[in-house]
Amino acid sequence: MSKSLLHVKSSFIARMPALLCCVLVGSALTACSMGESGASPAATPSAANVSEVSAAAAAGESGAKPSSERKVTDELGHEIAIPAEPKRVFAPNMEDSLLKLGVKPVAQWSNGQQGHDYLQEELKDVPKLDFSGGLPSPETLMAYEPDLIILHTQTYAQNGSYEAYSKIAPTYVFKNASGNIEKSLATMGELLGKAEEADKALQAYQQKVKEAREKLKEAVGEKKVAIVRFAHKGVSLMGGQYLCGYVVHRDLGLGLTNLVGNENSASVSMEVLPELDADYIFVINAYNQGTERMKEMMESPIWKSMNAVKQGHVYEVDNKYWLGSGLIAYEKIVDDTVRLLTQ
Repeated sequence: MSKSLLHVKSSFIARMPALLCCVLVGSALTACSMGESGASPAATPSAANVSEVSAAAAAGESGAKPSSERKVTDELGHEIAIPAEPKRVFAPNMEDSLLKLGVKPVAQWSNGQQGHDYLQEELKDVPKLDFSGGLPSPETLMAYEPDLIILHTQTYAQNGSYEAYSKIAPTYVFKNASGNIEKSLATMGELLGKAEEADKALQAYQQKVKEAREKLKEAVGEKKVAIVRFAHKGVSLMGGQYLCGYVVHRDLGLGLTNLVGNENSASVSMEVLPELDADYIFVINAYNQGTERMKEMMESPIWKSMNAVKQGHVYEVDNKYWLGSGLIAYEKIVDDTVRLLTQ
């Protein structure tokens, strides 16, 4: 081999590290350039992807709704977009109706630690939220991640509560769901995608009521029934507008005492007891807090002189579901009424 050729080869070998370095630097610069232009598929989120995310976020902020949502208007006139099939529902005081539709709430109403006792077997694993001091704070409710909130009365929506809750999840408000349980159950069936379940439950209840009315008409006829509620704040007669009064007087058609008439309720005292024109009396010790008042009144000579008392037509019923709000409670009330008045 000639000296000139050896010299070229040696010179090339000597320059290889420098050339390799240039190639590496060039590759790095090219990669950076590609990353900046968004052309590299393996790069960290590109500018184009970030723009797409930003656009999606902007669309969410502007109120654009996925096609899986439905628009409904609640009883207070709020137009809301709800999931097609809500999965995480919070509906305090409507747990009875939820269970009837096969839905468990993410949390349940309670007064202190006392929830709806007659539902606790089904709700034993559901956390309780204490309403004794008012509605739970938005921060407390947010921890349960509801995707639909249902408020059973418009009083729950007052004082900024609706505005706060509606920021957590779509919030539907009834004026008074307890006034007509059958109507509110049908509405809940629509909201929860459970219309068929609601229809079946209502048909079964209406059939039960029909059969009960026939039995009671034969046994009781036109006689009147009073529902006396003993509570820590006082004694009252329950009218036919809500809860057990609605079941007994509206659904089952049993006569109302003149003392309550068409009112939701009427106060009862020793002075008005002689005017209680009822042939049968149901007694409710509300949440077991009316024991003293109950004992005082029922041991009085005035009480003992009443016709229903002398006939043995006074029945203490279970406050757990006689003060309940939903078809599960109502079915139990129907069974009690038939059993007690036809025995």
